[in-house]
Amino acid sequence: MLDSLRGSVTTTPALDRVPNAPTDGALDILLIGTDSRTDAQGDPLPPETLRKLRAGNETGVRTDTIIVLRLPVNDDPAHAVSIPRDSWVDVPTGGKAKITAAFNLAKQAEIQRLRDESIEDQAFLERQSDEAGREALVRTVQDFVDVRIDHYAEVSLLGFYLLTEAIGGVDVCLKNAVHDPKSGADFPAGHQTVSGSDALAFVRQRHNLARGDLDRIVRQQVFLGSALNKVLSAGTLSNPATLSQLLAAVRRSVVLDDDLDVLEFAQRMRGLAAGEVEFVTIPVLTINGRSPDGQSIVEVDVEQVREFVHRLVDGPPESMSGGSATPATSDADSGSSSAGQTTRPAEPITAGDVPCVN
Repeated sequence: MLDSLRGSVTTTPALDRVPNAPTDGALDILLIGTDSRTDAQGDPLPPETLRKLRAGNETGVRTDTIIVLRLPVNDDPAHAVSIPRDSWVDVPTGGKAKITAAFNLAKQAEIQRLRDESIEDQAFLERQSDEAGREALVRTVQDFVDVRIDHYAEVSLLGFYLLTEAIGGVDVCLKNAVHDPKSGADFPAGHQTVSGSDALAFVRQRHNLARGDLDRIVRQQVFLGSALNKVLSAGTLSNPATLSQLLAAVRRSVVLDDDLDVLEFAQRMRGLAAGEVEFVTIPVLTINGRSPDGQSIVEVDVEQVREFVHRLVDGPPESMSGGSATPATSDADSGSSSAGQTTRPAEPITAGDVPCVN
């Protein structure tokens, strides 16, 4: 049944226009979660679907989840490296911006360029501007972490909703009950299974959390670890009904680069035993930074970030230079640190674990 994916998944040529960086002994896949209000083909989602997704009325596309999946060519553990969405970085459209804005800045610039050429077909504008956004995002991430992005995989709000429904939900655990009307997160403390709109709320909440986006990243890591363990289990992939629903969700809402062999990737991921995918977060200086125009940003030291990412292949990240490190799961950390200090996870989260988080 997996063979039916070939030729039926939406693809992007975004990587074709991005200069290659030197390889460092790992296959790097950029995993993106967007808040796009369209499907993988660029068609607008109906109002009823948007209500289910609690998508709101925002326009444009933001990349709420940015992860570089590092798959070593040897038998070393794979790492999923999270990048905070508000990290202040250089962007291809010029100057600096939050990394989450890189896609949309390029998208809006491309829409304006096409309209200046008297092109008004909305579906065409969406498709073409999305390609510009993807290319800009790949360039941004590749330049930021200084590794070659070999492949690209994107899932939208709709995809996230459908995929979690297809596998029967994902097991998570909260230390405390949460109630956040903005995201729709309303969960009791303890272990529970979330899917659909509840799963979206679980991974999107960042308000009313002590460390904002860093706490949200920890949630995303725990969620993805649990989901990965479930998807790769024999019970999921050997169930024809579940697999059929999963493949339908992928076709409708996932975008892959032209050269990513989805079957080879699926088999490789299936071969990773639970616990062999470690989820980590790049080091940050502070989550309470301010941009020159007053935006709330996450400040980063680019060289520290690059060293951290490279050492995931070359050696243990604990040996990196640059001050004391504070665990990303610490309740006491306010998100601020003095110059030279970093905030990052002390112990990576691994696929298969379901630790309780904030």
